[in-house]
Amino acid sequence: MSSSPRQQASLLRKHFRLLEVVPGLFSWSLILFPFWGSFFFPIAVAYYVLAFDVYWLYRSVSTALLAVFAHFRIQAALSFDWMGELSLFPDWRRVHHLVIIPTFKEPLHTLRRTLEGLRRQTFPKRQIDVVVSFEEREGETAYKKAEHLRDVFDGVFSSFLITFHPKLSGEVAGKSSNTSWAAKFAKRELVDRRGFDINYLTVTSEDADAVLHPHYLAALTYAFLDHPRRYRRIWQAAIVFYNNIWRVPAPIRVLATIWSVVQTSLLIRQDRLINFSTYSTSMRLAHEIGYWDVDVIPEDYRLFFKAYFHFKGGVETESLFLPVYADAAESTSYWKTMVNQYEQVKRWAWGVSDDPYIIRHWLTAKRISFWDKTFRVLGVLEDHFLWPVNWFAITLGALLPPLINPNFSRTILGKTLPQVSSFILTLSLISLVVILFIDARQRPPREQGISLLRRLFQPFEFILLPVVGFFFSALPGIDAHTRLMLGRYIEYRVTEKV
Repeated sequence: MSSSPRQQASLLRKHFRLLEVVPGLFSWSLILFPFWGSFFFPIAVAYYVLAFDVYWLYRSVSTALLAVFAHFRIQAALSFDWMGELSLFPDWRRVHHLVIIPTFKEPLHTLRRTLEGLRRQTFPKRQIDVVVSFEEREGETAYKKAEHLRDVFDGVFSSFLITFHPKLSGEVAGKSSNTSWAAKFAKRELVDRRGFDINYLTVTSEDADAVLHPHYLAALTYAFLDHPRRYRRIWQAAIVFYNNIWRVPAPIRVLATIWSVVQTSLLIRQDRLINFSTYSTSMRLAHEIGYWDVDVIPEDYRLFFKAYFHFKGGVETESLFLPVYADAAESTSYWKTMVNQYEQVKRWAWGVSDDPYIIRHWLTAKRISFWDKTFRVLGVLEDHFLWPVNWFAITLGALLPPLINPNFSRTILGKTLPQVSSFILTLSLISLVVILFIDARQRPPREQGISLLRRLFQPFEFILLPVVGFFFSALPGIDAHTRLMLGRYIEYRVTEKV
């Protein structure tokens, strides 16, 4: 006797809910293991800590090396004549770039800066189409900003469209639902009404605070036309949080530096690269998969895996070796800036809510290479599951067994564990030197009003890393994992801009 559709949906929801418990259960188990395990299995805890230290050393050194390679690739791309090379493609003038800017309560000056970045593109503006997608729930302020932007930018691009995303049943308020609304709106306006060729239309999802490098759309055009599987590709540039790097407090600057270099390094790892924050794809791909999902908060990873499983593993994220400049978290006061940063990281960590979706499709997807989908999924799970664990294992792991278990502290392993762990982690500091070097090369020039003394002392801000890592990585990470585990879902909270 077959079950009814309602029973099948209920069973599916129960299975999905069970998968939501897994990340939090996993991370809490690894965090707590050194505490209770030191009483009963101190040797196992010691080897767990040492294994994690070696893993961290590998991640640190590999990130540093990849960042160096990516940095020099970016430097080469910055000096490359992208527009000159487009003459190799006889159909390059048929390409149009749709840029979608979803926004909610973003300051007007931030939106103007983002649009000025599009105005400065070396690619012809007559082939750039822009959609600024406000949220209807923002109210009258959004309409006033829209009117101002029309006055300034109307006529600058091939088309300058503004839309207001309404609150629709079944949707989760946030970037994903807003972008989906805007993309469908643009498809109707540009393809259906104006007759644009969807085969030559790309779509870029651009964060409202992001500034594209002037070569971005020219390089995207080259990459799009040059790839034989252009309709199965997503393009990702290096997201660097440098727009306001000199203004933000030291803890935020430390985080922005680390993240910028890590994002740069990821461009080399094609096997691990997944689109993040601001990225581009073909409108054809977006249309064929049904656009962005409207019932989720994390939109970038979801878009990739939605396309990946839809096309049976035939989708890849390709690197664009150019920078996209974004804002580090900032607010009107020191304390509000700290809260702002915490909430932003918690929203990023909420990407773990995609894991049940990814795992379920990994289990059920057919006609995809088992090893390809497994390595893809394991890479994401590694990053998500270990996000809250890293700090605890590295900072406290080696101290706990000798401290909690006096008998173990008198053994050779117990006496040497802190020293061996410290030695391994000290080796990983080599990567920090490389990060500072790459950051110094990439960071924009010192702003007026920023003293040379402050610039010289900037590297010493990294002594804050243990504290910063706890409050702005481990804590929001475990917050997100625990909320998902308990079914206390978060709402999309826009990072405040000033």
